[in-house]
Amino acid sequence: MSQSPWQQRRSEIRQKFSGQFQDISQKIIKSLKPKVIGMVVTGITPLLFGWLAYAAPQEVQRLERQAQSLFFMMRGKVKPPPEIVILAIDDSSLQQGAFYDAKKRPYLEPFRYEPWKRVVYSQAIEKILQSGAKVVALDVLFVSPSSHGAKDDQALQQTIKKYGDRIVIAASYEQSTIGESSVLQLATPEDIYEVKENSLGLINFTPDIDNTVRQWKLNLPADLNLRVLPTFSQSILKVAKINYPTPRGNLIYFYGGDQTWSGANQQVPFYYVIDPENWRNDIVKNGQFFKDKIVLVGATAASKNDIKPFPLGQMPGIEIHANAIASLIENRTIYEWELHSIERSILVILLAIISGISLVFLQRPLWQFSAAFALSLLWYAGSYISFIYLSFALPVVLPISLLLLQGMILLTTGTMTSQLDKRHLRRALERYVAGPIVNEIINQPEDYRSLLEGKVIKAAVLFSDIRGFTTLSSRLPAKLLIKQLNEYLSAMVDVILDYQGTIDKYIGDAIMAEFGSPISRGEKEDAMNSIYAALAMREALIKLREEWQKNKKIPFSNGIGINYGEVTVGNIGSPRRLEYAVIGDTVNVASRVEGMTKELNTDIVITEALYEVVKDEVDVIDQGEHTLKGRAVPVRLYALIGLKGQDPAAYNQIQSDLKRHMALIKLLRQGELPSSTPKNNDSPKDPT
Repeated sequence: MSQSPWQQRRSEIRQKFSGQFQDISQKIIKSLKPKVIGMVVTGITPLLFGWLAYAAPQEVQRLERQAQSLFFMMRGKVKPPPEIVILAIDDSSLQQGAFYDAKKRPYLEPFRYEPWKRVVYSQAIEKILQSGAKVVALDVLFVSPSSHGAKDDQALQQTIKKYGDRIVIAASYEQSTIGESSVLQLATPEDIYEVKENSLGLINFTPDIDNTVRQWKLNLPADLNLRVLPTFSQSILKVAKINYPTPRGNLIYFYGGDQTWSGANQQVPFYYVIDPENWRNDIVKNGQFFKDKIVLVGATAASKNDIKPFPLGQMPGIEIHANAIASLIENRTIYEWELHSIERSILVILLAIISGISLVFLQRPLWQFSAAFALSLLWYAGSYISFIYLSFALPVVLPISLLLLQGMILLTTGTMTSQLDKRHLRRALERYVAGPIVNEIINQPEDYRSLLEGKVIKAAVLFSDIRGFTTLSSRLPAKLLIKQLNEYLSAMVDVILDYQGTIDKYIGDAIMAEFGSPISRGEKEDAMNSIYAALAMREALIKLREEWQKNKKIPFSNGIGINYGEVTVGNIGSPRRLEYAVIGDTVNVASRVEGMTKELNTDIVITEALYEVVKDEVDVIDQGEHTLKGRAVPVRLYALIGLKGQDPAAYNQIQSDLKRHMALIKLLRQGELPSSTPKNNDSPKDPT
C-alpha cells in the first residue's frame, strides 16, 4: 500500500532526526573518556561527603576519635607535672594483710580485711598532710557505714574534721534500679560523715561515643534535676588553692599510657605510708615525697574494677584523674571544633570544591594523585601539630579521605585514558613496526628515534628449531601439524616472554629471540635471562612431550643455540615494508650454533662469549672448538646441563628423549614406518 505525501514527509523527517540523534549520541559517548568521567565524579564527591557529614555524624565522630588516639600514640609519652603524685591501692598493698604480725608488724592489721578498715585511710591522710601535702584526694566511695564498726568510721571522721579543708572525697552519680525503672542518683559520704561541700568531687567521666574516657568535664542532661557538684579535678584544684587558666576545651591531654604516673617519682604503693620502714626509705623519705604535692589516693589494681578505656588503651581511673588535673594546671585541655551537621557539611563541601579544582588544573594523573597525597599529608601534619601543640582539634578524617579519594579517582580515570590512548597508538603503530619497538615508543617516546635509525647494543640471541620438522611435516596431515606446531610455539614463546625476551621473528618452525633488545637489564641479567629461558623451554617441552604421548601424537624435540655479543638494531626494509630487526655477526653465530646441536647430540648449546658471562651460574659440558659455516675463526661451544647445584634430571630426560626422537626421524626418512602414517584425521602413533 503506497504512502501519502504527508506520510512520506513525516517518515523522511523521522529518519533525518533519528540519524542526527545517533550522531550526537555517538559524539557524546566518544567524548566521555574516563578522564572526563573522573572530573565529573570528582565534582560530585563534595556533595557525597557533605551528605555523609550530615547524615552520619556519629560515625564521623568515631573516626575522628580514632585519629586523635593515633596522634597521642605518635607523640609518645610526655613528662607529667611533678606536683601530682599517686598513692596507689595496688596489688602489693592489697597483699599486706598476709604479712600481719601482732608483735612485729601490728600496723598491718587494717590490711587484713576486705575492704580495709577505714582507720588506715585516716592514718595515711594524717601522715601525708603533716608532711606538707597541698591536698589529699580520695578516689574511694564511702557511701555506707564501715563494716568494721562505728569506731572505724569515728576514726576517719576525726581526721576529716581536723583536715577537712585539705581533703577531697569522692562522690558519684550511680545508676540504681527502683522497681522496673533505672534511676540516676547522687551517692556521697554525707550520710555517714560531716564533710564540707567543697570537699566533694564527682569521680564520674562522661563516656565518649566509643565508650572511651576523653573528657574531664562531666556532661549531664539538664532535665535530670540532680544536685550539681564540681568534678573531682575541679574540687582538688580549688582545695589546693591552685589557680588555673580557663579550660580551652573538654578533652583531656593525655601525657602517655597507663604507666605515665607509675615511676618512683610520682607513684608509691599505699602501704609505704603505713609501713614505718618504707616510710623512711629513699623514695618516701619520711614524707618528703608528698611535700607541696597533690596526692591522689586510688586503686590501680585490676581487682578493684576501676580500669577504664582511654585513647591509648586502658588506664586506672585515678591516673585518668591525674591526666585531667595536669591538663587543667598546664592549660592543655583540648578544644574541639564542634560544628553542627549542616555547618560541617558546608565546610566539607567547600574544602572538596577547592581541592578538586586545584587537582584538576594539574592535568597529569600522577601529579594529581601526588598533589592529593601531599595535601593529605600536610593536612594530617597540620592537624597533628594543632592537636598536640595548640590544643585545638581540627577535623581530620573527612578532609583527608576526600583528598585521597579525589586523587585516586583522577589517577584511575586519567590512567585509563592514558592506556586507551596508548592502545589506539599501539594499534596504529603495529601495522608498521614490531611489538617490542611499539612498547619502546609508547613508554619512552623521546628515545624511540635512535632505535629506529639504528644503533649498536649488546644482547643475547637465541635460536630454536624443531628437529626433523621437514620429515614430520611430510608425514602428518596439515591440520594436525599446524595445531601441534601452534601448541609448541605458544609454550616456547610464553617462556621466552616470561624471562623478558623479545620474539624477533618466526622462520617456519624456528624461533629467533633476543634478550637485551630493545630494553637491556644489564649484561649479566640479559645473559642469565637467556639461560633461564632456554632451561624453561626444556622443561616446557618435557611436559608437552608427555601430553603428546598420552594423546598418541608424535612428540617434537628441539635444539637451542645462544650467543652473546654486539648486534645492530634498527628499522630495516623498504619504504613499503619496514621491520624492526636485529642483525650482525652475533645473530649469524647463534643461528649456526643452533644447527650444531644436531652434530653434538644435545638440545642446548651456548658459545664461549655467553659462557664467560654466566660461568659462575651454570653447569656445562665443554664441547671444544668448532669452525662454523661462514667463519674462519673457530668458536668454543658448551652443552648446557643446567644451573649450578640444580638436579640434572631434566637434562638427562631430554637427552634420552632426543635419541628416541632422532631414531624415529631416521626411520621416517627411510620410509620404514608406513603404518604410522595417519589416514584422514586419525592421530599418528609414536612407534617408539
